[in-house]
Amino acid sequence: MRKIIHIDMDAFYASVEQRDDPALRGKPVAVARDASRCVVTTASYEARRYGVRSALSVATAKRLCPRLIFVPPRFDVYKRVSAQIREIFRRYTDLVEPLSLDEAYLDVTHSPSGKTATQIAREIRAAIRSELGLTASAGVSFNKFLAKVASDLRKPDGLSRILPKDAPAFIDALPVESFFGVGPATAKKMHALGIASGRDLRARSREELMRHFGKTGAWFFEIVRGNDSRPVESSRERVSLGIEDTFPRDAVGVSSCAEELRILARRLEERLSRANFSGYTLTLKIKFADFVQMTRARTRDRVWTDAEDIFRGAEKLLEEHLPPGRPVRLLGITISHAAPVAREEGAARVCGGNGQLYFDGF
Repeated sequence: MRKIIHIDMDAFYASVEQRDDPALRGKPVAVARDASRCVVTTASYEARRYGVRSALSVATAKRLCPRLIFVPPRFDVYKRVSAQIREIFRRYTDLVEPLSLDEAYLDVTHSPSGKTATQIAREIRAAIRSELGLTASAGVSFNKFLAKVASDLRKPDGLSRILPKDAPAFIDALPVESFFGVGPATAKKMHALGIASGRDLRARSREELMRHFGKTGAWFFEIVRGNDSRPVESSRERVSLGIEDTFPRDAVGVSSCAEELRILARRLEERLSRANFSGYTLTLKIKFADFVQMTRARTRDRVWTDAEDIFRGAEKLLEEHLPPGRPVRLLGITISHAAPVAREEGAARVCGGNGQLYFDGF
């Protein structure tokens, strides 16, 4: 049985800023350009108490928390700290899969340390705190899905694990929104089918789930039973990054689609920032009400990183290629043809108990 750890840094960018500037400690901080068209990359936990979170516009964040302190992002610093964190990971295993600058999976099944996964997670968190002055939350389990869910249970600065014997009851109690692959549109469809929890999901057959959700239905059938064989891929290299969303109701015309495009662009900017990724090609995906799909792309000599820039590029493709009067049910934007990220401007991102009994190396 595998032993997987998911490490997620707590409010990473904001925490680095508070660490490096004592005047910011204990105060509501948002990492973002202080400009009306920008969005919050991340917010300190002090700011989150006021409802400030990643993906909010700067203007909205100011209304929620008038005392909010805006700090411009320093991606060179975040990248350097992220590299230091990964060096700590590699003291225990070479099987490290970074998901972004502040998040990673570790497979410690065959760690040369001989320690349990929980002991390793505890030591990693302690090293990050003592050596880097930051906090991290960790989840321990026997696959990637459950390790990631566990890391959210005691944030910030927490450690949780989901043991094999506890997994069935734990999964049964999860809301469907917690399952990997369930976005807002899929969750809405599940609720319409009477599927609100893991228990409800597990009661459905593979055939029924595939009938309603296509190939993803087979994934839901397995994951709700605790089956996730995805390996921790230490050599994985990202070649593209995208986002898409389904409209609650079909949209007709460029103006009806534009606001959704703007939201997607902000969310994609956040993902690009978190993944330390940029690219030269922007691809717009359009799925029509009859499920026919179309993609159109634009490549240029400058990378796409800024939300407003991404929005304008996608909007132009939409204006050029959207057939008049044809209803749209889904839009997506993808950035590809990767390039090294060197970002100096453009804002940032859109941004349980575990007991004491060790079991099977956990």
